[in-house]
Amino acid sequence: MRSKISEIREKIEKYQVSNLKELEEMRVALLGKKGQITQLFSEFRYVADNEKKEIGKLVNNLKNTAIDKIASLKENLEVSDEKFSNLDLSLPGYPFKFGSRHPISLVKEELYDIFKTLGFSIAEGPEIEDDWHVFSSLNFAEEHPARDMQDTFFIENKPDILLRTHTSSVQVRVMEKQKPPIRVICPGRVFRNEAISARAHCIFHQIEGLYVDENVSFSDLKQTLLFFAQELFGDEIKIRLRPSYFPFTEPSAEMDVSCNLCGGKGCAVCKHTGWLEILGCGMVDKNVLENCNIDSKKYSGYAFGMGIERIAMIKYQIKDLRLYFENDYRFLNQFKSVL
Repeated sequence: MRSKISEIREKIEKYQVSNLKELEEMRVALLGKKGQITQLFSEFRYVADNEKKEIGKLVNNLKNTAIDKIASLKENLEVSDEKFSNLDLSLPGYPFKFGSRHPISLVKEELYDIFKTLGFSIAEGPEIEDDWHVFSSLNFAEEHPARDMQDTFFIENKPDILLRTHTSSVQVRVMEKQKPPIRVICPGRVFRNEAISARAHCIFHQIEGLYVDENVSFSDLKQTLLFFAQELFGDEIKIRLRPSYFPFTEPSAEMDVSCNLCGGKGCAVCKHTGWLEILGCGMVDKNVLENCNIDSKKYSGYAFGMGIERIAMIKYQIKDLRLYFENDYRFLNQFKSVL
């Protein structure tokens, strides 16, 4: 009888069923009126008296093993049935739908690739900054309007701590830690206390560039920006630099590109000028270099900065900044990946 018990136990351990009908057949084969384990109990009376205790224990354990196995298989089948209970097998098959990348992400990655080609590396910094890195080190006078509460989010009860208004703070951190040559782009989210409208938002994204080395000139800056514009908008694009003012660059300029909608002829988007402003730039002010412990007599550099939302608006002809932040599926679906 011991050999029968061992043989049945091995079968029980190997049993697998795919549906409740097979499970019931298994139960009947083991525990039914004519089942294998039931037969063992019938044959128990022929066991020698001195072995009854041991054999009886083995048969009872075998029965419990069979009951536990049946319960386990039944539980697995119920879980499997529940998983597919809502599956409609009559539905036609469709390919998987591909998601979409946000236009800001698409433009940001494209900008990364362009400037990496020119040898720029990527630097990042904190969004919650101190006054030194956002303003003072960048040659902002204490009475400069950008420090006013109307433009900047300050941390309550901490007048020297604020949400960065530009990623120039990252440039300062790089110059403080790294000796020239320095060639970095600084992408990131920035914050300004502005009313939200189709053309302005309190949160937006910038990417700023910095190049510091010996004998860096304004013509180097112009060639870099021309290459960038042609790579982003096409070889036919034209640029122009207009004199401007920024506390941290001297001389300073704003760069326009020829309108890609009207070809420079003039339209409503470019306000009939044929040009679209996309970034500010200039030669790094000597005071900024000295504030970061860089010898301004030996080194010079240029810097530029642009809003990624602005670039995306021009590239994809988006007319309302608020669309970037609303997560409207109808808007995002326009940037769906296509295989």
